[in-house]
Amino acid sequence: MMKRLVAVAVACAVIAVLGVLAFSEPGESSAEVRLTRQLDGSMVLADRGGDAPVLDVYEDFDCPVCKDMHAKVDPTIQRLAREGKVKVVFHAVTIFRDEPMRSNSIRAAAAARCVPESSWLAFRDELYAIQPAPHGVASGFTVEELVGAARKAGAQVDSCVRDQSYADAHLAETAKVRLEGTPTLLLDGKLLGGEAFDPQALERAVTGGGGVTV
Repeated sequence: MMKRLVAVAVACAVIAVLGVLAFSEPGESSAEVRLTRQLDGSMVLADRGGDAPVLDVYEDFDCPVCKDMHAKVDPTIQRLAREGKVKVVFHAVTIFRDEPMRSNSIRAAAAARCVPESSWLAFRDELYAIQPAPHGVASGFTVEELVGAARKAGAQVDSCVRDQSYADAHLAETAKVRLEGTPTLLLDGKLLGGEAFDPQALERAVTGGGGVTV
């Protein structure tokens, strides 16, 4: 009887190990990947237990080139982060000095600070979807539009958005950043060029591999 119990226990252990191996896909992070807001308002999407290269993404929500970059490479950036291959730090900044772009940008970035981590990426998508156009002429990102965008993303932060509670904090952090324009992508502190708009080239830069088509 004792030999039979030992044999059963060994068999169960083998099955458990095989089960773990079956559900552990090569190249995917086993640690928890989370989106976390930092004290300066930046958002970090990363495998908290990993040691991946850091990709800093500086973007102005009223910047049409940022919208273009978002459409082209954001799926790749998020996938690489969720696979534990890169730590992404999103920095919302206000790069414009002229109106109406400056006020548009400030309202959007301040609203983004109101939105909790669980809804922030979806809210970011909504911001680019409703970006004021034509650029340099159109006023937009009204507080009511931003309230609606936050609700669509799953966040009810109406009073925070309407009061622009984080506008001053956003401007204070933006003043610390020295940029020539947006979008600006830094990989471990190194400025990226055209690869910031090419998903395959960006993946090669991050991983050193051949990249994939997404």
